Amino acid sequence: MVKISADRIFGISSDEQFRELALEVFQFQAAGNPVYKAYLNHLGILPESITSLDEIPFLPLEFFKWHRVVTGDLDHEVIFESSGTTSENTSKHYVCDLDLYQRSFTSAFRLFYGDPSKFCILALLPAYLEKQHSSLIYMANELIGLSGHPGSGFYLDGFKGLIHQLETLENEQQPTLLLGVSFALLDLADHFPLNLNNTIVMETGGMKGRREELTRKELHERLCLGLKMGTIHSEYGMTELLSQAYAKKDGIFHSPPWMSVLI
Repeated sequence: MVKISADRIFGISSDEQFRELALEVFQFQAAGNPVYKAYLNHLGILPESITSLDEIPFLPLEFFKWHRVVTGDLDHEVIFESSGTTSENTSKHYVCDLDLYQRSFTSAFRLFYGDPSKFCILALLPAYLEKQHSSLIYMANELIGLSGHPGSGFYLDGFKGLIHQLETLENEQQPTLLLGVSFALLDLADHFPLNLNNTIVMETGGMKGRREELTRKELHERLCLGLKMGTIHSEYGMTELLSQAYAKKDGIFHSPPWMSVLI
């Protein structure tokens, strides 16, 4: 079982390259991942019979709650854990190569938004910041570091400091990225209306039981109204994946070349 080079993954530049490598990755996982191998056996699927992308069986997300899903005999560097209440069994992603995750999210960010150093990056992620082992917090923290701006950092849901920072950055006409969980951004927009001309507001989803559930369209309309913006950006990621998709307008997501969505 030969390890697949990260350079090949992040060097994908065509649909055909993606198809070929995805099938190769499938064979690699089918041979070396005991959980996935057992799942294929249960389905009665022979790996050598898979010849197209739409034939590849997806491992159910529930398996990440009950099994250690790891390929090969590598030790993990970190465990990312999904959000949830203390009574819930959460998904756990055992990551054996943290550099792979870092390369994935930094490359995707640069692809869609350019160099992080262009921005002051503010992260309003209270529900995640209060928990350990969040892949979103890890990503935000690394992007904040790459930003290099002295005003970049994390904020909880006490908005005084965040509002002061946003107003200062607006006065300086500093390009800013405000990355936030949906319920916290709604609280900000509803109670502390702002006029943001130099700021990208990017929601990561998640009401976490704090607010009423809204469609993405409803959420964006309320955020645009409260923050006096024409559009809201979205980030999509999950604990069980190491890649993100981004939507700059109308909730239409685009993924990097090494990520594809199949239904």
